[in-house]
Amino acid sequence: MKIDSDIAAVVTGGASGLGLATVKALRAKGVKVAIFDLNAEVGEQAAAATGATFCQCDVLSDESVDQAFAQAREVNGQERILVCCAGGGNAIPTARRDKKTGEIKMFPSDQFEWVLRLNTVGTFRCITRAAAGMMSADPLDGERGVIINTASAAATEGQMGQAAYSAAKAGIVGMTLTIARDLSREAIRVNTIQPGIFDTPAMARAPQEMKDALGAMVPFPPRLGHADEYASMALEIIRNSYINGTTLRLDGAIRMQPR
Repeated sequence: MKIDSDIAAVVTGGASGLGLATVKALRAKGVKVAIFDLNAEVGEQAAAATGATFCQCDVLSDESVDQAFAQAREVNGQERILVCCAGGGNAIPTARRDKKTGEIKMFPSDQFEWVLRLNTVGTFRCITRAAAGMMSADPLDGERGVIINTASAAATEGQMGQAAYSAAKAGIVGMTLTIARDLSREAIRVNTIQPGIFDTPAMARAPQEMKDALGAMVPFPPRLGHADEYASMALEIIRNSYINGTTLRLDGAIRMQPR
């Protein structure tokens, strides 16, 4: 698909990290972009800095997502591109024994469910709205739209404490081909990027020695990924009409260890 000022895009989680880098890359090509994010203050700042439109959005809510898409389309028209970067997780062992008291504690089911709702269901909720909208548009160069999801190395090599996050991201990987098949007759492509360890705002809170150690785990190049490298991959998926129904690793060949 061509990437120019005639195209509109939605980027969820677009106010920071991988999402913001993607917003910047799309805006550099003239694309009309709507940033979906829960954090209004950061979202407004990102929109002002990039010339995008901010739409406050909670991907856990049907109503919020519907309102955000309606707002984005009123400003930019029907989106042809959806990039889903909204997500998050926690780190809780499945079951653990307290070192001091010996008390056995279990992973709270509500916390497990929340991570799945945020990542897997939240992504799917945005996909369904974007796909329905794209289906109402005429094809451009044979395509109606492109959808890109974000998984994680945890989907296949989850570390200790990442049971919920691994399950949630594996769910995104697992539904990618199925959704691509569902939407193939409508000329809408669906792919997923599976990043390794990236230097994002969440990672910025970690001590430098920890970041250096994590970067050294990557075979080559031995460093953390840069957000603009994710954005570059997203733009190539949009451009290349033969990339469909697949998950592409973007991780410097790292395979995560247990911890």
